[in-house]
Parts: sequence; structure tokens; C-alpha cells
Amino acid sequence: MRRVQSGDEAALGALMERWELPLKAFVGRIVLNASEAEELAQETFVRVWQQRERFRAGAEFRPWMFSIAVNLARNRLRWWRRRPNVELHEWSVAEEAGIGGAKEESALECKERATAVRDTVAALPLELREALVLFEYEQLSHAEIAAIVGATAKAVETRIYRAREKLRMALRRWV
Repeated sequence: MRRVQSGDEAALGALMERWELPLKAFVGRIVLNASEAEELAQETFVRVWQQRERFRAGAEFRPWMFSIAVNLARNRLRWWRRRPNVELHEWSVAEEAGIGGAKEESALECKERATAVRDTVAALPLELREALVLFEYEQLSHAEIAAIVGATAKAVETRIYRAREKLRMALRRWV
């Protein structure tokens, strides 16, 4: 990131190469649309370049980049709410492949379970979905999530708890 801050475009390319897939997966879980996730990931890297001077030396890059991505995703979701005809159900094939069960489950059961989990996560309120995705999928700490979403660590802990409770109730058939 130091090289990016000094204006090295090749260093930005290296950052993009390293973080492109994790960022797309994260944003895709928030906006629930693979093509929008692709676009928002690219916009995130544009913002990283534009705001490179704001990055504090010694800070971790991942939470900083994810906070930019969260803000862009929130803005896109607000935009969609004003235009309700946009579908939000597209998910990547890799996403479904990542949710599997025990070996004895049939392929149909795995697919049905993945669909149930995906739909239930998608139905969570945005603030709960953001906290859950950052904690469970991105494995960030409560403090890191708090910095990204602009909340306290305790609020993040509460959001994760509430999201899990909603998932537990909705997915009790699978638990």
C-alpha cells in the first residue's frame, strides 16, 4: 500500500490481483447480485486509488478496503430500493459450491440447503447481514467490523447474535 500511496500503478495492480476475488465474494454476499458485485469491486479499487493519501501508514489494508466496499454497497442498495424492479437473487456458482454438507447428503439436499441458507441470509436486514458476512465469511474481529460499518464493537456483537438467531429460527429444519 505504501507503493500505491506514492503513485505506483503497478502496485495497485498487485493489490487488485490479490484482493479481487475476496472482495467480489464479500460484496456479492451483501448486494446478492454477482454482476453488481463485480462492478462494485472495481469501483472499490478506483476509490482505493483516489483515496490512497487517506490510508494511514501502519493500518491494515483489508478493513480499510472493506469499509469502502460496504459504503458503496449500501449506496447501491439504497439506489435499488428506489427502483424496485431490480432483481436481487443472482448468486455465483462458487457461492453454492461453498455451502456443502456431510458426505451422506445427496446433491439435491445440498443444493436445497444452500438455497435455504442463501435466501435466509438475503432476507436479513442490511445491518445484520453486513455484520454476519464480515464475521462468518471474512473472519474479521468485532473491532474490525465496527470500524468498517461505523458502529461499536458491542453493537456488532449484538447484530451478529441477532442475525444468528434469525438464521437459527428460519433454518431449524436444517440444524
